[in-house]
Parts: sequence; structure tokens; C-alpha cells
Amino acid sequence: MLATGAAVSTALAQVDREKIYQWINELSSPETRENALLELSKKRESVTDLAPMLWHSCGTIAALLQEIVNIYPSINPPTLTAHQSNRVCNALALLQCVASHVETRSAFLAAHIPLFLYPFLHTVSKTRPFEYLRLTSLGVIGALVKTDEQEVINFLLTTEIIPLCLRIMESGSELSKTVATFILQKILLDDTGLAYICQTYERFSHVAMILGKMVLQLSKEPSARLLKHVVRCYLRLSDNSRAREALRQCLPDQLKDTTFAQVLKDDTTTKRWLAQLVKNLQEGQVTDPRGIPLPSQ
Repeated sequence: MLATGAAVSTALAQVDREKIYQWINELSSPETRENALLELSKKRESVTDLAPMLWHSCGTIAALLQEIVNIYPSINPPTLTAHQSNRVCNALALLQCVASHVETRSAFLAAHIPLFLYPFLHTVSKTRPFEYLRLTSLGVIGALVKTDEQEVINFLLTTEIIPLCLRIMESGSELSKTVATFILQKILLDDTGLAYICQTYERFSHVAMILGKMVLQLSKEPSARLLKHVVRCYLRLSDNSRAREALRQCLPDQLKDTTFAQVLKDDTTTKRWLAQLVKNLQEGQVTDPRGIPLPSQ
């Protein structure tokens, strides 16, 4: 009985793989592509080797890029429909699968494929189709940085991803802000990324200004998840001596007082980060006998 069950399971798996092969082939034809995109995007979590299959099959990546480029005319002026957005987001979901996979990530970066997504991150329309498009595009970049690979950070620092993320952090939806801040956090956690952002006053001040605006906004509309990423960005910036000096002057008061005590009451990790941040900024600070900080010599 058990043997029969195993045989049925194997047969079903084989049928499933045959369907995967069929859908990948169907991506090459404009007539069958839309359904194939939909079906494959549903399977991307369950088929562990889907990324290499997509990358190495003839014409597949070109077809996915064609889906992306086809949407460019609908960006400006912003006329993107829900149907167009859903379709291109299915293509983006498959690119995210390729970006995440250890066997295809390096080739994905070498081909500069993330740059095809940047026009979507430049959009500012608040309609649902555009918000979904931005969020899914951020998801591809988020999947890259989640791997903690040096080559990913090195690649991203040669592009405009930091200003793009900062703009979304300032004006996107809560979910988009969260993913954009996560991407910035991952760049900062890399030593090269931290050094890059703290290399010039302009870069640092842009990041600090947007983080400060976010803290102000979060004090009015709290989000524990978004606040966690913001605090982690500040804490990481405080590891750089020049940034630490600047943060002593510009760290928002809301992070020093009890503004977020209620939001963080059950979040021990963020509370610990916040306490460490305040400690980092106090260390090495000269005070006079009245406890007032004095400017360092």
C-alpha cells in the first residue's frame, strides 16, 4: 500500500514537472505567455530549482524583460491598469526567484537586470496598480540584499538604489516604506555600504533627514515593524565616528524620550537597539559639572 502511495506521488510530481516545462516553453510565445506567467509565479515557492530552469532555458529571461519594457509607456503619463500591473508583477515574481537563487544570482547581477526595475521605483502615482508595481519591484531588490552577499552590495552601490529607496521611505505606502528601509538597513549593515553613505556629508545628511522625517511620521502613525528598521539604521550609522558625531546633534527627540514606549512595549529587540543607540551617542561625549554636553575639542 505504501509503495503504491509513493508511486502515485512520484507520478504526480512528474506530471507537475512536465507542466512546469510546458509553461516555461509557453513564456516564449506572446499568445501563451500571460497564463504561463500566472501559473509559474504560483509555483515559485514549491519548485526549488525553478530559477536555474528559467535562467538556462532559451528565450525565457528575454521574454520576462520584454514584459517589463512593455509597461514603460504606461508609466509616463501614468496610465497603468490593474490588469497590466498584475501581469508585469507575475514576471517580476519570477525574476525575484532568479535573484534569490544561489546558482543564478551572480549571473542576474552581471546582466544588470535590476536596472530594468528602476523606472518602476521612480514612479510616484499613488494608485493601487503603481503601488503594487513598486512594492513587487522592491521585493526583487529585497530578495537580493537578504542574501548578505558582498557582490550584491557592491553592485547596488554602483546604481541609484539609495536615493530611490529614500524617496519611497519618505512618501510610499507603509509596506513599501518598510521594504525600502529594509534594503537601506542591509546596505548599511555591510561595511562597504556604511562607509559609502558616511563618505560625504551630502549622502549622510540625506539619509539622516529622511530617517528623521520618518520618526516624526511614526510618532503620529505608529508602526512597530517600520520603526524597527528605522532604529536599526540609526544604530548602524552610530558605528561610524563621523556619523555618530552628527547624530548627537540631529537624532530626533522622539527616540530619546518615551514617545515610542507603548509601541515597543513587547519588542525587546528594538528596545535594546534603541538603548544601545543612545548609549553609543553618549559615549565619548564631554560634559561639564552640570551634566551639559560640551562640544568636543
